[in-house]
Amino acid sequence: MDTLPQAVLLTEGGLVTRVNAAATRLWGVTQERAAGRPVLEVVRRHTLETLMERGGELELEVGGRTLRCTATHHGVNASLIVEDVTEHRRREAELREATAVLSHEFRTPVAALRGVLEALEYDMPADLAQNFVRQGLQETERLARLVEDLAVGFRPTRARTLPISETFARAERLLTPELTARGATLRFGQDHLVRADPDKLLQVLLNLIENALKYGPAGQPVEVRTTERGTWVEVAVLDHGAPLHDTESLFRAHTRGQAATGQGSGMGLYIVRSIVHGWGGQAWAERQGDVNAFCFTLPGVSGLG
Repeated sequence: MDTLPQAVLLTEGGLVTRVNAAATRLWGVTQERAAGRPVLEVVRRHTLETLMERGGELELEVGGRTLRCTATHHGVNASLIVEDVTEHRRREAELREATAVLSHEFRTPVAALRGVLEALEYDMPADLAQNFVRQGLQETERLARLVEDLAVGFRPTRARTLPISETFARAERLLTPELTARGATLRFGQDHLVRADPDKLLQVLLNLIENALKYGPAGQPVEVRTTERGTWVEVAVLDHGAPLHDTESLFRAHTRGQAATGQGSGMGLYIVRSIVHGWGGQAWAERQGDVNAFCFTLPGVSGLG
């Protein structure tokens, strides 16, 4: 019994007869002190005392840990088994979060592809049909990028030293169709050497720039500014949208801004902050003069070249 990871408590006639090593660690009561005592004096929780009287299973939150408690009866004998399932519940939460991320990231291109295919069901001039096909191909390319991005959050980081302009160029190439459609321009700031996973950095930049294009006025430029902050590089994506309120709440899961329209799960900025925190940086939003600034920091490497 002492080799079991679960805490085990045995009773006879309502009095404790045995506690194993894990139970001693959990309740701080040795076998010598526990033997012959009522259950409540050992577990110090009426909930567990009642569970042993009735039998069954329940989960308790104790000191930030999740404990699954199971009680059984056999005549005058009873047992209580307590298992720490905190890590299991954490993995379940991560799975739910991953599902929400997938829903958020795939909804837009899937909806666009559906619209294209529905339009192509009808007879139309060849040039108009070709335009729909071109839109469908663009959305297919976006889906292909998202499929590649799926591995970004689940594989180990592949951080390396790179000029941030390398990621800027990748982002601009991927966003060219959207920039053209919105009549917008994209300007990037000074180059810096940084230490990051290139794919995760690209994912953060794409998310922030796409938000700026979506919520900023059509035709207005989007600027990506870089500033050296000691050993860190601060990146700010600036747009000319309406002033934002309660910017901290935008980074919470399933939260959208007051000006948000259409469908959305409110996971975009939550994903950004999660990635940035992963490399030890910070992510936030603020109003700077007449622009909104969505900022993040990443480790810098002093001196280019």
